[in-house]
Amino acid sequence: MPSSLSTLNRHEIMARIPSRGTNPELILRHALWHRGFRYRVNDRHLPGSPDIVLPKYRTVVFVHGCFWHGHKNCKKSRKPKTNTVFWETKISRNQERDQEVWRELESRGWSVVIVWECEIKKATIDSLCDRLEAEVKDAGEKHKELMAARKKEKERRKLEWYSRKQKENLRCHYRNKAVYQ
Repeated sequence: MPSSLSTLNRHEIMARIPSRGTNPELILRHALWHRGFRYRVNDRHLPGSPDIVLPKYRTVVFVHGCFWHGHKNCKKSRKPKTNTVFWETKISRNQERDQEVWRELESRGWSVVIVWECEIKKATIDSLCDRLEAEVKDAGEKHKELMAARKKEKERRKLEWYSRKQKENLRCHYRNKAVYQ
């Protein structure tokens, strides 16, 4: 069925769609807040400016629109029938950028959780929050273990350094003692 909108009208409608503070984001943030999670929103210090940042658990959550990020097998991610080359290029570039951002975040030690727009429905928000809670707490535990291992390694290196310094001081002491006698 052809669209009844002109290309100019369609452009205006698409341009008005916000990239931050969308309804799915607000619903998810509200649900997470009521479960006791405290977060930051769209932290520009992190790659990709994640929608929800849970620093305590070292986890970021991206809420992806099914259309804009090309959610496979989702009825909301239908490609438009006009200007298809443009939309295919745009959506594939969005997916590539998503991959780059995820890799960068994971290399910095952050866990990445993706929530699709179609997953956020009133009927499934509780089950979605249960899944998110489990993933976030698991990521938090892994982060704590990693930090404990790093701290232990740092202490080991510090002890090694002190031991080397002590040996060097002893050598210098005996060398100086031999020179002055």
